[in-house]
Amino acid sequence: MLDALRLYFRYIGISVRSQMQYRASFVMLTLGHFLMTGIEFLSVWALFARFGSLKEWTLPEVALFYGMVNIAFAIADATSRGFDIFANTVKSGEFDRILLRPRSTALQVAGQELTLRRIGRLSQGLLVLLWGANALTVAWSLTTAALVVAAIVGGACLFSGLLVLQATMAFWTTETLEIVNTVTYGGVETAQYPLTIYRPWFRRFFTGVIPVSYTHLR
Repeated sequence: MLDALRLYFRYIGISVRSQMQYRASFVMLTLGHFLMTGIEFLSVWALFARFGSLKEWTLPEVALFYGMVNIAFAIADATSRGFDIFANTVKSGEFDRILLRPRSTALQVAGQELTLRRIGRLSQGLLVLLWGANALTVAWSLTTAALVVAAIVGGACLFSGLLVLQATMAFWTTETLEIVNTVTYGGVETAQYPLTIYRPWFRRFFTGVIPVSYTHLR
């Protein structure tokens, strides 16, 4: 186990060094992700500016959901890039080379790349989360902080699992099925709002089948 972790972190180190070779490109891509997700939150703000509330939910309350979900997805997306592009790995024949190596295939795929530009999405989500918590005057304590961290880590694990599931489709299809994006990227969009605003059948699907509801604080 420790040997596998050492190898994984060596993979990650190589990935980070390669991305830092072009620092200007890294900064611009990170800034681009920050601005792109920032525009997404502006649409949420515009919704509340027009209607005031959403089924008695206020903008700061939704900002908490938005921030936690986007931080969780940014972590999952950054650490699971190998699974996200797994279809190309299979089609190009690169996966055959991975199979020949005397190491775990899942470990090698997971360690292909740590996508540092996702820091832009993570930092934007963190800013929104902190703004929402400040607007709601959340009384921070060790228990509250631990609960937020647990929700984010759990959300990151959930989205990582969905990306792995999406990758397995490449063994039976020429491409990863686009319908899977409805539960990965679509799940992110869904979990940015309280599930109580959706129809009952929709809530049941995103609770019992794709449990994105568990990324929310209770």
